[in-house]
Amino acid sequence: MVGFDLLGIIGLIVIGLIIIFVIRLLFMLIPAALVAFVVWFFTGSLWWTGIAFLLIAALSILKKL
Repeated sequence: MVGFDLLGIIGLIVIGLIIIFVIRLLFMLIPAALVAFVVWFFTGSLWWTGIAFLLIAALSILKKL
């Protein structure tokens, strides 16, 4: 029984860390999504929207490093 408890707590810690990572990633991508929406609103082009999103997302990630 102790082995199952240990595996359970390790599993919950891993799941919690994954959830925290995903939430932090989403918050980091909010500015990129907003810029992409503005670009799409003004141009109507998904090509330019994608480029704007990738550029801002890359800059946000580089800024965090």
